[in-house]
Amino acid sequence: MFTSFNKKAFDYSDEAVKRDFELLIKALDSSVSGIIITDHKQPDNPIIYCNAAFEKITGYARAEIIGHNCRFLQGKDRAQQARQRIATAVEQEKECRVEIRNYRKNGDLFWNELYMSPVRDASGTVTHFIGVQNDVTLRKNAERELIEQKALMEKRVEERTAELRDSEAFLSSIIQTVRESLLVLDPDFRVLSANNHFLRTFKVNSQETVGMPLYELGNHQWDIARLKELLIKILPTNNPVIDFEVEHDFPHIGRKLMLLNAYRVELEGQYKDQILLAIEDITEKRDIERRKDDFLSIASHELKTPLTTVKGFMQMLGQLRPADASERYDMIFGKVTLSIDRLNALISELLDVSRIQSGNIEIHHDFFDFGKAVLEAVESIQNTSSSHQIEVSGTVEVEVMGDETHIVQVITNLLSNAIKYSPDADKVSVHMSRVSDFVKVSVTDYGLGIAPEDQSKVFDRFFRGQELQKRFSGMGIGLYICDQIVKSHGGTLWVDSVLGKGSTFSFTIPVNGQQSNEQ
Repeated sequence: MFTSFNKKAFDYSDEAVKRDFELLIKALDSSVSGIIITDHKQPDNPIIYCNAAFEKITGYARAEIIGHNCRFLQGKDRAQQARQRIATAVEQEKECRVEIRNYRKNGDLFWNELYMSPVRDASGTVTHFIGVQNDVTLRKNAERELIEQKALMEKRVEERTAELRDSEAFLSSIIQTVRESLLVLDPDFRVLSANNHFLRTFKVNSQETVGMPLYELGNHQWDIARLKELLIKILPTNNPVIDFEVEHDFPHIGRKLMLLNAYRVELEGQYKDQILLAIEDITEKRDIERRKDDFLSIASHELKTPLTTVKGFMQMLGQLRPADASERYDMIFGKVTLSIDRLNALISELLDVSRIQSGNIEIHHDFFDFGKAVLEAVESIQNTSSSHQIEVSGTVEVEVMGDETHIVQVITNLLSNAIKYSPDADKVSVHMSRVSDFVKVSVTDYGLGIAPEDQSKVFDRFFRGQELQKRFSGMGIGLYICDQIVKSHGGTLWVDSVLGKGSTFSFTIPVNGQQSNEQ
């Protein structure tokens, strides 16, 4: 079920007002139009309310929407005039109506007819914006198809026929040489074609494959429950099934871990009742990843023990420091201690990655003072950094259910990165706020920024952009750990960045503990 607007944020003066408010909320949640409310008093106008229709239209759950600016729906498609019109309307505190290209959570494009209007309080000050959106994709597609049909000329029919024949032969040759198993199935899941890679991988021939029901191939070795689940999903819809993992023990060839992708066949804008099934054998790849993770775990644990011993001896040497020790002695001792601390932090991060990969990371949920935790994390980093001034804005006076140690780890990592990757700047900004039933923290630097093509990868394990690899040391695991910690709290972590101008990393977590994204 969809979650209603947070009624506790309002104070009712009498029962009549309360009934009217409850009726309003029911009306909003019953609307077929997507409705959002943003807070104009907070930086970047974060979304503080969305109705059920907005979740349905966009494909995002409420927990993935609250706290974001509306522009996240445009993804990388930012060169739209409509975006500037919206920004101008917000800046001038005026209403506007636009048609804009948005993208659902699964990446599908949809056209949104958006009407946006400011909400003023009794003094006339704009406090919020309300946006009403309708999916007009069908109308836009119809308009596009009409234009294309008018442009179609009869003299091109024969030429296109010849082109299609050439293309079919060309595509057929590609399909037969591609290093991935491909099947085309009819509505009854009967094999219409199979490429050479499928025949070689599963040790069958064309005569015993083409024309046969998929589930009867090779003495019913493809009669797999999870495969049936995938295929039953794909035909009634136009949505593909992507990266569906299936593990099965095949006679003669052994256990296979497969990554399946299924698409309805589309030709000239029309869906045919056929399915293209792509089968990638990832057995060896997954075994390599598992061995790498095992090595990472073993190496981290083995390094931790001698490092702890070395650190203990260094502490003893510090206590036994000669009274007449030279400045050179103190300098070398300080550098060794700093290097040990850095190595210890790196090994701790590797251990965190190992625990996350094995599913053994421990999250201890308890109520803690969120605002105080943020300020203490800022103070800790500020004490170790003289190059940057950390400016804090906003307040959060609420107890949050979560693991304080891990949340502080996230904030500390984001602050350390902000300082590290803005060497020519002298400040970092932190803003914290309460957004509906979530808390939000944003850390902004004024440094290098992140290239658009890298922004979707920065939370991947061991990923580092090419420019960062040249200028800064690191392993690319800090943001991965932060993302996993935030997800384990039912929140989201994201980045807004402009290359050469800086980046803002923001995360939200629910106040009362982890919420499910399944509606």
